[in-house]
Amino acid sequence: MDKETEQRQLFKGAFLLTYAGLISKVLSAGYRIPLQNITGDIGFYVYQQIYPFIGMAMTLALYGFPAAISRLIAEQSASPNKRLKFRIFGQLLLFSMIVFLLVYLSAPFIADLMDDNDLTQGLRASAFPFLLLPAISSLRGLFQGQNDMVPTALSQMIEQIIRVSLIICAALFVTTSNRSLYDVGIGTAWASIGGSIGALIALLVCRKRLSSEQAIDNGTRQTVHSLFIAVVGYGIAIAINHMLLLLLQFVDAFTLVPLLRQSGMALAEAQVLKGVLDRGQPLAQLGIVSASSLALALIPSVTKARISDDQDRFLGYIASTWRFTLYIASGATVGLIVLFPEVNMLLFKENIGSTSLRIFTVTIVFAALSISTASILHGFGHIVRTALFVLIGVIVKGVLNFLLVPQFQISGAALATVLAAVTILILNLIQLNKLFPLAKYIQIPWKGFILSLVLMAGSVFFVHGLAKPLFYQLTRIGQLLYLLVLIVLGVLIYFFSLEECSVFTKEERQVLPFLKDKQEGS
Repeated sequence: MDKETEQRQLFKGAFLLTYAGLISKVLSAGYRIPLQNITGDIGFYVYQQIYPFIGMAMTLALYGFPAAISRLIAEQSASPNKRLKFRIFGQLLLFSMIVFLLVYLSAPFIADLMDDNDLTQGLRASAFPFLLLPAISSLRGLFQGQNDMVPTALSQMIEQIIRVSLIICAALFVTTSNRSLYDVGIGTAWASIGGSIGALIALLVCRKRLSSEQAIDNGTRQTVHSLFIAVVGYGIAIAINHMLLLLLQFVDAFTLVPLLRQSGMALAEAQVLKGVLDRGQPLAQLGIVSASSLALALIPSVTKARISDDQDRFLGYIASTWRFTLYIASGATVGLIVLFPEVNMLLFKENIGSTSLRIFTVTIVFAALSISTASILHGFGHIVRTALFVLIGVIVKGVLNFLLVPQFQISGAALATVLAAVTILILNLIQLNKLFPLAKYIQIPWKGFILSLVLMAGSVFFVHGLAKPLFYQLTRIGQLLYLLVLIVLGVLIYFFSLEECSVFTKEERQVLPFLKDKQEGS
């Protein structure tokens, strides 16, 4: 295989993984809405307390360890032999067993830290998905090391579909049989195990796609310590970069309810408020996915420019990707802020906590830009550094929770999340500015951009103000159609305004079909 064909296959596989990831993220965000509708805010609270542990196992098995293994394999002079595969599996097994035992044995202590001892069984169950991590990660890593991304993408989709289906089924079983809502946490953990088993079966079926074993030694000898760093250490660093929202949510899981209770609040009331704040998670995730998916339109151009060693075009396309993320994330954020009481009512059947959730929604802009900027830095090899920036943001979130929650309750937690995302973004931008001058390449036409946001928000606010009494008289399906009309109106006005205000560059116009057609027809 020549170099150009290999690069083409690599990029094709990267696109496949990216699109599979986007679909999975939409599924992951979408099912939480019916889950909250079925179990209520307390059931949703239980789920959100358990999920960070499960989410970490899934992220390590999907993004972290497979990428580390594929990187290690790419450095080999030949296909990996059985000895190297066994050593890699052994390292992952050791890590997974340690984490499993830590979570399982310390579950009562963790539940006590969360100020809710009834979470113990759910936390214990959340340790079991780590046991399947070595096999799944090893197979995905071996496939990716051969630039074969289809098994990873397929297993990811199967895993997510099974997991989502089983979680909803578990929630229905718990509520219809009048079981304790804490069983939702146990059901979530076992649903994740079911999804992991489905992914493992898919990978085993695809195993024949792997190249034949090499009987001889590759010539690459590594100490146990260096292999552990190459697989586990590097894998964790990659995974942390994919866990920005998850880690911030992890801080809330440990601090929010205890801080609310210290202020004199009863446990049940604190659980409800935590569940209300968690409503913002799926909406933020969908907003970030929307910003990321449209930015994907620029990836082929970025790839072409990088291969051709055209530095100016390459950096120009990177800047365009960053700008697209800003435009889409900001539009989604402003639209949600304007319509949040009605969105809250439609999705979660009651309008409570809208002020706090409006604050939380601002996270979309800064988290999306942080992820976009980190992705650019990854292209320059700064993976460990961006992971460190995420951890610094997590520390900021924890400190701010202790300062703000006692006084402002969940609004304080929402603001702490926003400021943590801002911190991560600033650190990423400082690092990016060291690589190339941001002011030269990432130029934002602020007047046109802000005017477009104002026109979109003002138009939607005006139309909604006239028709708002109608919203509360409609059925839930009618409310959905009502909001969809307003959303379409807002999107059309926003993009028309961006175009009329000359916010898009000539290159960006050529990437977007609806602008390209307009340009050709003019």
